[in-house]
Amino acid sequence: MARPGHEIALALRAAYLALHRQTDLSLARHQVTADQFVVLGALADREVLSQRELATRTGSDPSTLRAMLVLLEAKRLVARRPHPTDRRARRVMLTAKGRASLERMWAATEPSRREIEAGLGPDDVERFLAYLRRITVAGPTERSSGTNGR
Repeated sequence: MARPGHEIALALRAAYLALHRQTDLSLARHQVTADQFVVLGALADREVLSQRELATRTGSDPSTLRAMLVLLEAKRLVARRPHPTDRRARRVMLTAKGRASLERMWAATEPSRREIEAGLGPDDVERFLAYLRRITVAGPTERSSGTNGR
């Protein structure tokens, strides 16, 4: 017996994993993972973000994000600086090398994005994005996920 929503969840997971694997393959020569690419892309949209803002924007766990930032900083793709007014916070920005590298990575992943868009068709892209945003906003709350606020 199929459970309501189960096929949607399986399809979303399969699509995410397929995209993640393809992106990892496209970025292998750049020595950056798909997750690190997402972080770099999020930083490209803004001049500077706090690590907390970056975690929220990328949907990353703060500990996982910190580990990625340490690796990206070692490659000189990002820089982290103390926040001017909050001593506990760190500000993150792309370096010039990071911005240039991101442009090359963006080009390397372009075929995957084109393939997805071609499979959807021009009118379906915006509708698909709207559906994904609705799913994200309607995601489980602490109460419905069984954590009971713990």
